[in-house]
Amino acid sequence: MIVELGHFALLLALCVALVQTIVPLWGAHTRNAALMAVAEPAAVIQFVLVAASFAALTYAFVVSDFSLLLVVQNSHTLKPMLYKISGVWGNHEGSLLLWVLILALFGACAAWFGNNLPPSLRARVIAVQGSIGVAFMLFMIFTSNPFLRLEIPPLDGQDLNPLLQDPGLAFHPPFLYLGYVGLSMAFSFAVAALIEGRVDAAWGRWVRPWTLAAWVFLTIGIGLGSWWAYYELGWGGFWFWDPVENASFMPWLLSAALLHSAIVVEKRESLKAWTILLAIMAFGFSLIGTFIVRSGVITSVHSFANDPDRGVFILMILGFFTGGALMLFAARAGTMEAKGVFAMVSRESALVANNLLLSVSAFVVFIGTIWPLIAEMFFDRKLSVGEPFFNAAFSPFVVGLAVLLPLGAMMPWKRGDVGRVLRGLMPALVFSVAVGLLVWAMQTERTTLGPIGVMLGLWVLLGALWDLWARTGRGALAGRFARLGRLPRADWGKATAHAGLGVTIFAVSAMLSWKTEDIRVVPEGGSYALGPYEVTLAKVEDVQGPNYYSTMATMEVRRDGALVTTLFPEKRVYPVQAMPTTEAAIDYGFWRDVYLVIGDRQVNGGWAVRSYIEPFANWLWAGILIMSFGGLLSLTDRRYRVAAGAARRASQAAVPAE
Repeated sequence: MIVELGHFALLLALCVALVQTIVPLWGAHTRNAALMAVAEPAAVIQFVLVAASFAALTYAFVVSDFSLLLVVQNSHTLKPMLYKISGVWGNHEGSLLLWVLILALFGACAAWFGNNLPPSLRARVIAVQGSIGVAFMLFMIFTSNPFLRLEIPPLDGQDLNPLLQDPGLAFHPPFLYLGYVGLSMAFSFAVAALIEGRVDAAWGRWVRPWTLAAWVFLTIGIGLGSWWAYYELGWGGFWFWDPVENASFMPWLLSAALLHSAIVVEKRESLKAWTILLAIMAFGFSLIGTFIVRSGVITSVHSFANDPDRGVFILMILGFFTGGALMLFAARAGTMEAKGVFAMVSRESALVANNLLLSVSAFVVFIGTIWPLIAEMFFDRKLSVGEPFFNAAFSPFVVGLAVLLPLGAMMPWKRGDVGRVLRGLMPALVFSVAVGLLVWAMQTERTTLGPIGVMLGLWVLLGALWDLWARTGRGALAGRFARLGRLPRADWGKATAHAGLGVTIFAVSAMLSWKTEDIRVVPEGGSYALGPYEVTLAKVEDVQGPNYYSTMATMEVRRDGALVTTLFPEKRVYPVQAMPTTEAAIDYGFWRDVYLVIGDRQVNGGWAVRSYIEPFANWLWAGILIMSFGGLLSLTDRRYRVAAGAARRASQAAVPAE
């Protein structure tokens, strides 16, 4: 009964979404306040209905209702409760319902927190958001219905993909979807502004919090996915340029560009057309990511589906919304006249350069991701584009961004002086170069990546700190420290996010440059050297988990004869799906991680063992958290709320072009 109610709620939500799309748009066109007012309650009702549908599906997983096909395919009675719940979105149909739930949530948030918007713009934003919901609910109901019943339920299920039975993967998809779907709000604002024919400073202020929230969620989601790949896959790395990884990374790059471009619209009323285009493309690339994950055209270790028919439906959605928005953009581009002028050397120019670097780098990642598909379709050749290409093609953009960031952040609006800004940053520059040269002299392997990463990471970090300190003006230290505490949270958030980027750049460079790797066959009781450590394979035994069998090794790590840690790497087999997984054992440390993986038993009686020393690995996760925290700090800035009233009055005073 509960499952049927969930199915009915989903169908009813589709009907409400149709009303939410059509009625407010017509009301905004005819200036009918009553019709425009339908948008808010419709958005809230749609969210409540989709939430009820999602709750019903979750209930079916929790109680192991095997009359539901989706539960049979993705659950099992012996599975721990956490993975029964995460199994709701650990598949194509359930994850699509989560997608629609988050989409409805953002539409409801626009209704709850959009009182500062002009009525016509708010009605159009919520209507566009509703239209996206209509498309995805139609897709779900006709091709991916999560509520299909079985006439004869089996006694037990087929279990969830073992790779997804992990805490990191339990929380990774919801955060990633909050970022993916959050970009739909920037898209809705862009389309609504194009329909009204007005993009001004108030619009830039309104769109920034939504974009920032999406960017924060994407950052956390990508970080969780990277962490999962690091400790779960057992490949000894944190990023593999997998198509699904790239599918989330491209919208992240474009949303970062959009976030910085919207600042120029808000502060200087320039780059209007470019900002609208970025809003369209950022959500467009989120849809492209959905296509990559769900169509099966590109193989990945964590794709959700392998169904070309579903891929065609997603392509239709992509073509309708992205293509339609681009056509509307072409028709309205002439109305978005830039008002602010700026010199070649200015903060505006620095932000333009920032946008170009981020956008082109996203395009490079896109080409590398789809090139195997293009080569197979048009040249009948099977190719793989791997890490060497992406590292070589993407790294120059990171270097350019890192060099530019401290200078651009401190450059004055409208007209600036590079020499003057550089004089203030000279201590940071000298210290960064000196430390980079010191690292170059001290390292045993003469690779340039490590020293360059140290230099760039310090440059970005110290530049962010100096930017914050420079905002306190001049005078006694006590007064400057007092003013530092009174700075707006947006300033603190910007500096924190930039500092986190500096830490991340350093950590990535360190892990790629100074990693120690060892692959060998080791007999039980045998020892081998791993950098400054001695590793002993003490024993290997079979153990049984709640829903798996495991071959577990006991490995002792010593340094100078003293025991550092004992690690227990595993090789698990989930009997329901007969699928093996690797569970790496990691000794986390401030300066390094010791990373051990046990493989198969060899014919000579020994065991295949892979061992790594990952330098500064935890600094990478710290950098991602610092960036995310910086975004959250900026979101709490009171200027987003206090200026809302003034922005609303300014917008109501302007007459939109129809």
